[in-house]
Order: sequence, then C-alpha cells, then structure tokens
Amino acid sequence: MKYSLSEAAKATGKNKTTIQRAIKSGKISASKGNGGSYEIDPSELHRVFPPTVAQRDAQHMQSNDTQQAKFAPESSYIDRVVELEKELAVAHERANGLEAQKDQMADTINDLRKRLDSSETRVTALLADNSPKRSSWWPWKRS
Repeated sequence: MKYSLSEAAKATGKNKTTIQRAIKSGKISASKGNGGSYEIDPSELHRVFPPTVAQRDAQHMQSNDTQQAKFAPESSYIDRVVELEKELAVAHERANGLEAQKDQMADTINDLRKRLDSSETRVTALLADNSPKRSSWWPWKRS
C-alpha cells in the first residue's frame, strides 16, 4: 500500500510541503499516479522521516498482542514473520541510504580538503612574491 502526500504527512507528523520538498530534492523517490498525485512507498518515506509516535505505539501494541497470543494458530506466526521481514527490509534500505549519504559526505570532505590545500599554496605564493616595485608614473616624483 503506497501513501498519498497527505497520508505520508500524517504518518510522519510532517507538513505536506516538507514531504513534497523532499521528493523534489530527491531525498525520497515517489511516482505520480494517474491523477497526478504522488504515490510514496512507505519504506522509502520512513527511510528519511521516521514514523510518528502514535503510529509506532500502534505498531508496538499490535506486536504486543501478537506476542501475548502464545497459543495462536500457526498462521499468526507466519504473519508475524512476514511483518518482521518487511521491517528488516525497511531497516536494510535505511542503512543503505545512510551508507550512501556517508560516502557522499566523505567525498565532499575530500574535495574541500583538496581545495583548501590549493588555496593555501596560492596564498603562500602571493605572500612570498618578491617582484620589484614599479616606479611611479609621475615624472616629478621619483622614488
């Protein structure tokens, strides 16, 4: 089930414009449906914006209910395994996104260090410039 823009805002506790800005900047990938509205995958949304406290509490209550049913039929265990596999997939996607973000930041830091080194060399060269001073163009003033 994919979120619409307003459902995504409710699920994260963010404003719709915040979600839309994240989509336009590329932080979240989303597709446009037939009506022109965004269709956002929940795992993609929660990779960037964590779910709200109310939604986490509801999920926690559901997991507690599942855990309390000790003598539940086997199908409920299978359902729980499927839920946990989905949560694990979301966690893996989030970890991969964070890893990519870390790599991008490391590349940016390396680029900035190279720029700083080249700037230091230029500044040092300018300070050490011993070119002769030009004489004045005023004919009566000779120095």
